Amino acid sequence: MVIKTDELPAAAPADSAREPSSQAGVKGRPGAAELPSVMLLNGDCPESLKKEEGAAEPPRENGLDESEPGEETPGQEVIVIQDTGFSVKILAPGVEPFSLQVSPQEMVQEIHQVLMDREDTCHRTCFSLHLDGNMLDHFSELRSVEGLQEGSVLRVVEEPYTVREARIHVRHVRDLLKSLDPSDAFNGVDCNSLSFLSVFTDGDLGDSGKRKKGLEMDPIDCTPPEYILPGSRERPLCPLQPQNRDWKPLQCLKVLTMSGWNPPPGNRRMHGDLMYLFVITAEDRQVSITASTRGFYLNQSTAYHFNPKPASPRFLSHSLVELLNQISPTFKKNFAALQKKRVQRHPFERIATPFQVYSWTAPQAEHAMDCVRAEDAYTSRLGYEEHIPGQTRDWNEELQTTRELPRKNLPERLLRERAIFKVHSDFTAAATRGAMAVIDGNVMAINPSEETKMQMFIWNNIFFSLGFDVRDHYKDFGGDVAAYVAPTNDLNGVRTYNAVDVEGLYTLGTVVVDYRGYRVTAQSIIPGILERDQEQSVIYGSIDFGKTVVSHPRYLELLERTSRPLKILRHRVLNDRDEEVELCSSVECKGIIGNDGRHYILDLLRTFPPDLNFLPVPGEALPEECTRAGFPRAHRHKLCCLRQELVDAFVEHRYLLFMKLAALQLMQQKASKMESPTSLENGDAPSSESKPEDPPAPEAGGEEEGSSASGLAKVKELAETIASDDGTDPRSREVIRNACKAVGSISSTAFDVRFNPDIFSPGVRFPESCQEEVRDQKQLLKDAAAFLLSCQIPGLVKDFTDHAVLPMDGATLAEVMRQRGINMRYLGKVLDLVMRSPARDQLDHIHKIGIGELITRSAKHIFKTYLQGVELSGLSAAISHFLNCFLSSYPNPVAHLPADELISKKRNRRRRNRPPGAADNTAWAVMTPQELWKNICQEAKNYFDFSLECETVDQAVETYGLQKITLLREISLKTGIQILLKEYSFDSRHKPAFTEEDVLNIFPVVKHVNPKASDAFHFFQSGQAKVQQGFLKEGCELINEALNLFNNVYGAMHVEICACLRLLARLHYIMGDYAEALSNQQKAVLMSERVMGIEHPNTIQEYMHLALYCFASSQLSTALSLLYRARYLTLLVFGEDHPEMALLDNNIGLVLHGVMEYDLSLRFLENALAVSTKYHGPKSLKVALSHHLVARVYESKAEFRSALQHEKEGYTIYKTQLGEDHEKTKESSEYLKCLTQQAVALQRTMNEIYRNGSSANIPPLKFTAPSMASVLEQLNVINGILFIPLSQKDLENLKAEVARRQQLQEASKNRDKAEEPIATEPEPAGASEDTAAQPPAAKDPSSPSLQG
Repeated sequence: MVIKTDELPAAAPADSAREPSSQAGVKGRPGAAELPSVMLLNGDCPESLKKEEGAAEPPRENGLDESEPGEETPGQEVIVIQDTGFSVKILAPGVEPFSLQVSPQEMVQEIHQVLMDREDTCHRTCFSLHLDGNMLDHFSELRSVEGLQEGSVLRVVEEPYTVREARIHVRHVRDLLKSLDPSDAFNGVDCNSLSFLSVFTDGDLGDSGKRKKGLEMDPIDCTPPEYILPGSRERPLCPLQPQNRDWKPLQCLKVLTMSGWNPPPGNRRMHGDLMYLFVITAEDRQVSITASTRGFYLNQSTAYHFNPKPASPRFLSHSLVELLNQISPTFKKNFAALQKKRVQRHPFERIATPFQVYSWTAPQAEHAMDCVRAEDAYTSRLGYEEHIPGQTRDWNEELQTTRELPRKNLPERLLRERAIFKVHSDFTAAATRGAMAVIDGNVMAINPSEETKMQMFIWNNIFFSLGFDVRDHYKDFGGDVAAYVAPTNDLNGVRTYNAVDVEGLYTLGTVVVDYRGYRVTAQSIIPGILERDQEQSVIYGSIDFGKTVVSHPRYLELLERTSRPLKILRHRVLNDRDEEVELCSSVECKGIIGNDGRHYILDLLRTFPPDLNFLPVPGEALPEECTRAGFPRAHRHKLCCLRQELVDAFVEHRYLLFMKLAALQLMQQKASKMESPTSLENGDAPSSESKPEDPPAPEAGGEEEGSSASGLAKVKELAETIASDDGTDPRSREVIRNACKAVGSISSTAFDVRFNPDIFSPGVRFPESCQEEVRDQKQLLKDAAAFLLSCQIPGLVKDFTDHAVLPMDGATLAEVMRQRGINMRYLGKVLDLVMRSPARDQLDHIHKIGIGELITRSAKHIFKTYLQGVELSGLSAAISHFLNCFLSSYPNPVAHLPADELISKKRNRRRRNRPPGAADNTAWAVMTPQELWKNICQEAKNYFDFSLECETVDQAVETYGLQKITLLREISLKTGIQILLKEYSFDSRHKPAFTEEDVLNIFPVVKHVNPKASDAFHFFQSGQAKVQQGFLKEGCELINEALNLFNNVYGAMHVEICACLRLLARLHYIMGDYAEALSNQQKAVLMSERVMGIEHPNTIQEYMHLALYCFASSQLSTALSLLYRARYLTLLVFGEDHPEMALLDNNIGLVLHGVMEYDLSLRFLENALAVSTKYHGPKSLKVALSHHLVARVYESKAEFRSALQHEKEGYTIYKTQLGEDHEKTKESSEYLKCLTQQAVALQRTMNEIYRNGSSANIPPLKFTAPSMASVLEQLNVINGILFIPLSQKDLENLKAEVARRQQLQEASKNRDKAEEPIATEPEPAGASEDTAAQPPAAKDPSSPSLQG
């Protein structure tokens, strides 16, 4: 691996764009592709966030307009109000006094939470805090409490119970008893999810790091399990969820349940009885307990005899735990041990995630008795669980009120974003629960007399409708198929309008749930909508797709504000009376004013313009690029829209074109001394990675334009030229008019490209006067469709070829496509291009992932309709039968129909109100593998226009090199199936792979809005920008600040926090603080496991980083077990043949080399060499580095001939790629000399032995056992991290140099390529798409790049 230090500025190499395969090189300078050089460094980057926030054009919408303290001078960073913390002393009954660190912004109730979590006070829930005898209010902030200061004493005072408090107490005790039990995570309830890191690190890393430095010499067992070794064919499933020792929890009680004597009769209520509990202790003693206002005591009731009098002794205790401690010695001992273990676990293993994550496998679990769970299931949990007065939550009111919170300064915005995020995550959880209840048939419909498909439901103040075409609403658009996609389109619309965040415009809370083959849309309810008829309420838009259309000035004004960021054109349409109506959205977008006076918009399914490639319109011809690719193709429905990312990229593309046209003509006119126009030619097409922004009109200050790699510096110059003209010169106005016309701008004085979403919409008519405008708009749509095919898809394939993005599974592939605005229906086209690519071999991994995704998506479409015909009692049989047909080699699996007596046919015929799909339907049972695979191939052809060449699963596996276990994972994740964790014999021809016992559960697949933390995001970006420029310290501070703000908005768990922690860990590592790096990276791994999934490609990345930091901290065995885990997960998720595997195996090989396991080390390093050669070409610098690593191991084994052979290969590559004089080439030639000398010495010794026999006088040979330092140095190199010792003066020069180079690079990407040969070894642009523009969504397995 080379860094051409003489050609790059010293800091550039540490570019460390350790995107999966990092080779620091010129192209990876993120400065080019995604960080606009106009990034204002005070954390206020107005334009660069357009992509993320869809910010409306008044900058105020971006929230950083009202200047905050410290924002005026560019030199300063934004100062965040940060009060310093102080400590208080807590006095609790029965515990030694202890001190607690608090911060002034905290609320009193946060201290409550801390006390309920602490080991010694965790059993108390019903208490208040007193300061000098005064009780503190739960909801006041600490800074508002008079007299509270450093060293104050807070007294914990026990309060009397109420029924609600008693229930909360019992629930809390049950949570403490179950705190180590993973069943909630396996069952996907209460936002619990799995994490297995502690199994591989044996507890917390922080402590073990300090244990002993002499670990190097301790013998450690490094042999990996067989299935991890290179070349192994077996892919076991069980190691995915290793059994954790702590999970066999200590049994404290046998039973704790509500007693059958509840609720207390009136006369007992007047004695203070609140409820009764029944307990069987571990010693088999049965007791009845009364919860009274004063606490818990034993009463004299038995199972069959009610006697509420206190027993003697009654053991009255304020806490249930204290009572149980007195009556059961086993409870006392085990509960204490359990709490000790609970607090030792990393907090991230037990904090709830914001949205539920489901696991697709689970071990066989014993079903234990649990009163709280049972009660939850039956009370539908509307009452106390939401801890809010009043029975059910008014979701709409909560969602809208949080949006109305003030947002003038940072603290206000943080509070607002936090409230919005919290309500959204609660709403999503409630909507998911409701949707499942609806499909399971447990909710009464509001129109029970209609047929099942047409029914609508209300539960917990949420409105549910099914994804079927009710009342032929979508008849012209594709019927049920259109009704199925409309909710997701609508959700995308809601997401977009929410991001623009215009004051006064409201959207509904929307969640789309796919469950058991049905799609359910859950929406919050507009106040008053149920009492009125829809016709009366709609005052803007159309309820019948454009026949009757109405408009409203207030709506036009509100929507006008969103039109610029969303690129929507204000236009006129004709209604059924041929009157012109003005709209600023698509016709089916409806405006309704609720009884609360708010302006709501709903039905946003056509926010973005139609995709003409999939919408054949008679008499309209598409551009040649489209027809060549076989478009337009008729799709199943007519609701295909372009993605917002595509619209943005297209407008960006047009903007560069506009600037070029205008400026070139202006320059020619002026014939000024500016840079000669010819050099402007090399920025022809903006690179497809450019992050689209909202291009401002040139007059309106062209300084903030798009950050396209090719265009920035140049465009800036052009913009200045244009701006300097201030349009007084008629000739220049003419120039701009021409340029506007050429790029399809709607204004003739400034660049402004917008789309009319109603073009080509069936049933919409435009007035005569607009015909010309309509014609231009049609052309614009055709150009956009062509742009997708001619720029975006080839750009994506080029990124794949350069390994600039490295998807590892279907989800990461979809993510990468969507970031470039390519819909999944183009997957077949992408694969065609991959197969025709000249670098086909280097795209092998993409081809495999793509084919796997195509097969599982087609199977998912079939599975959806298959499941709709299955009634509940046959669910596990039906799913296991489907999986057998899909994956098992067994030729004729037979479905087990549920026993007849369970299906009461007579009664069912009469019941109209049955759950959708409770049809007496056993058609699913006759499916055969041949039929299913025929359908899959047909679906792939119809939907993706791709011809699969396989008739059975085994042919598919054979032809495309797929793995059955990977297909099983993909289909399970897409459909929500949960299967039993065991080894499946897919290839057995004698018995089917799955039985009905193997299907454990079916979960919902949920789509929802993800509210963003915009300020935190600004900080994250500014921090990244600082790091790119080599200011590590400042970057680190900014990113720490971002972390605080993210925590403030999202709570502790979130994907964006994960990206933040990873970057912090890397910075600390580069700055030499290993302990801090380890602690941050450990959090990043835990968070990735909990929020993204235990085998998500991002989690695999995090494991690799953690292993590196462990190795640096001398925890060798831990580092190895982490790397083995990463390799196992990669094998399961994809298989061995992935470019990322080369990096992984190099890491494993190096660590094994360090612990002197030479033979094992060679197996991994040689595999890495083979993979690198395949994916990077035999002449690449990566391969040279691989040869060198292999040579070092052979040297350690004293096999000098093999060592020489490999080092020579490496030397040749360096010489051809970098020239004789490059220091890498020199290093290699030095090493060759040294090897040759050792080989000669060895040969002499051998000759001596042959000549003189055993009496020879042999000089001792020097075999080099590698030092840890040298291994670590190589590890840093392959992971793209460089340390460069610099003096202060060097640093100054370096910063100047970096700045100069960034300008140069933006000025001409193409010239760089010619000058710097290293560009032949393309460097992944450190997630160019991803990290800078939206770090958090770093699903793309990439990490932010750094320079050090």
